[in-house]
Amino acid sequence: MNWYLKVLKQYADFSGRARRKEYWMFFLFNIIISYGIIFISIGLEMPSLSILSSIYSLAVLIPGIAVGVRRMHDAGKSGWFLLIPIYNLILACTDSEAGSNKWGPNPKSDAEEIDLIGQE
Repeated sequence: MNWYLKVLKQYADFSGRARRKEYWMFFLFNIIISYGIIFISIGLEMPSLSILSSIYSLAVLIPGIAVGVRRMHDAGKSGWFLLIPIYNLILACTDSEAGSNKWGPNPKSDAEEIDLIGQE
């Protein structure tokens, strides 16, 4: 959950790099929350509650794109590669580019990044 909150704290930060773990944990929690809202609306037979799912999806659209761009940067590619359908999935699964690149230092440093959340 901390990885999900980290992405939300960097709401529209398109610079830097994001580890695979950060990207996929955000993706996982997004799916769980979205489907949870939908299943609750079906279970309670309240179709108007499904509007909440749409509002949630719009609210996390920008952070989702931002973490995707940072993930492309971590693989050593431009954020525009996010627009290429299959290749972006391959890049999202690819390991980090070793060392620093033009988008910043490798997030897989000695200090655990998750421990630094909220200490700014």
